[in-house]
Amino acid sequence: MPPPRIPAVGLNLSADIEFREGRPTPFRARLRWVDPAGRGRLSVSEAHDTQEEAEAWLERLRKLAAAGVDPVMAVMPLGEYGDLVMDMAMRGLERKTSDPYLAGWRMRVKPWLGHLPVHTVTYGAVDRAVYGWIEDGAGLSTVKNTIAILVRVMQQAQRDGLIETNPARVTGWQHSYRTAEDELDNSRALALRDWAALDGLADALVARSHGGYRGWGDVVRFAGCTAARIGEVSGVRIKDVDTTTWMWNLCRQTTTSPGGLVDKGTKGKRRRWVPIIPQVRPLVLHRIALAGSDPDPMTRLFTGPRGGRITTAILRDATHWDEVVAAQGYEFLLRHGLRHTGLTWMADAGVPVHVLRKIAGHGSLSTTQRYLHPELRLVTSASEALQVHLNPGWSPNGPQEVSGASSNR
Repeated sequence: MPPPRIPAVGLNLSADIEFREGRPTPFRARLRWVDPAGRGRLSVSEAHDTQEEAEAWLERLRKLAAAGVDPVMAVMPLGEYGDLVMDMAMRGLERKTSDPYLAGWRMRVKPWLGHLPVHTVTYGAVDRAVYGWIEDGAGLSTVKNTIAILVRVMQQAQRDGLIETNPARVTGWQHSYRTAEDELDNSRALALRDWAALDGLADALVARSHGGYRGWGDVVRFAGCTAARIGEVSGVRIKDVDTTTWMWNLCRQTTTSPGGLVDKGTKGKRRRWVPIIPQVRPLVLHRIALAGSDPDPMTRLFTGPRGGRITTAILRDATHWDEVVAAQGYEFLLRHGLRHTGLTWMADAGVPVHVLRKIAGHGSLSTTQRYLHPELRLVTSASEALQVHLNPGWSPNGPQEVSGASSNR
């Protein structure tokens, strides 16, 4: 563990804001001071969309420094901060307890929340992370241990003055766990029934969006038919799609970071191949054609109307999602429901579970198996399939005795 940093009380801080023309976030705010321990020059900086945001960021750091908070710690992402204070956060725990806590920190907290600055971790972000851990197949005790270590790290952040309340102290999460499990066990309740429903929803969302931007409908159709997350759809580049075999090399996603939206590897770092069905191939070709006759292979396949990255929140706001799905009778449908839709359809189509797991990118086979709840028509046809297997000459229009069956039974 690195030596403790000297409290920042009495630091002589100098600040400046630099405008960098042509950058997506052009206003870079920077704070500089002399380290009271080593006497070296230290600085922190962050880029912002507007000068007002940059000034507010500097003012926040000044107030924290005046209260004795190290400005370096004030801008650390959660993953880096937690690693720094882990010994203090874990004090008093026995080895049999600390080991599963550390596993939860490494395998779940850091991949899901580690990129967020500590002060931006909200109750909502924690809720979504917990649901994600459950969807990935984490058991009740695993989720409990993961939340416990997150609570301890955020409690240390309270002591350091970085946050006022601890967003990891969620109550009733066991009920949320049972609710999420019930939803996942009945994934069909979260899915659209067929292509016509998906197609109609996509058209309705486009009609409700500003300017009727067709791209929103393309994103919805593509996500529904590939069982992909919205961030993964946003990350698709032209080079990722093979229009000869119609396979998508899914290898990146768009996600949030301290500096804004970035592209990074997929969840769990699982590169996977996803088939593109005929229903969405024309829209893929249309998107490629928009890039010109000789497109750059790194051009994004799906963007917003101004060429920007897409997130689930952007899609929701741009299309008035909540209003549209309610009007269509799909109040249950969230953007993630498009992924449930695709996986449910594939399961109904008879895609083997080991193949479905690879397409979905699930870490646990038990997560994939939740989608294997066949429709009633498939259940009722099972007896006919068994009868034909036992007696190839049997027909539903003229049932016969099973070959070799004893008349005494």
